[in-house]
Amino acid sequence: MIETPIDYVVTQTARTLEPETPVSEAANRLRDPGVSALVVLEDEIVVGIVTESDIVAFVAETLEPHPVETVMSSPVATISPSESITDAAAAMRTNGVKQLPVVEGDTYRGLVSASALAPYLSRHRLEIDWRDDPIRIGVDDSPGIPVSE
Repeated sequence: MIETPIDYVVTQTARTLEPETPVSEAANRLRDPGVSALVVLEDEIVVGIVTESDIVAFVAETLEPHPVETVMSSPVATISPSESITDAAAAMRTNGVKQLPVVEGDTYRGLVSASALAPYLSRHRLEIDWRDDPIRIGVDDSPGIPVSE
C-alpha cells in the first residue's frame, strides 16, 4: 500500500455547484472530459456530489421516453484494431472522449475505454536521455541473483 499523503494527489480545483443548480446545468458541466464529478457546496460545506451516473439515473427514472438518436454523439471517433494503445489515447485526447468503438472496415469489433488504457500508459510522458553506463541491477557476486544490463 502506498503511504503517500492524500494531499499529494488531491484536485484542489475540482468543480463545484450549489444545491439549487438545475440538473441540466450539472449535466452540461459533466460533458467536459476533464470533469467526472461535481461537488455540491452549501455555504462552503460539502452537502453532496453529482457524477455522470447520477445524471444517467435521473434521466432513466424521470424523463419521457425518447429515441437514443436524440442524445447520441455523432459522428463517432473510432479506431482500427491494428492501431496502437498510444494511438487510441491520442484519439481520445484529440476528440475529447473516454471511449472509442473499434472498427475494422465498417465492422464493429468492440469498445476500448480510457480506463482500459490507463494501466498501459504513463499519466505524463517521461522522456529521458541517458548518457551514462547501463544500469546494473543485482549483485554480480551473489549466487542466484540475476544481473540485468
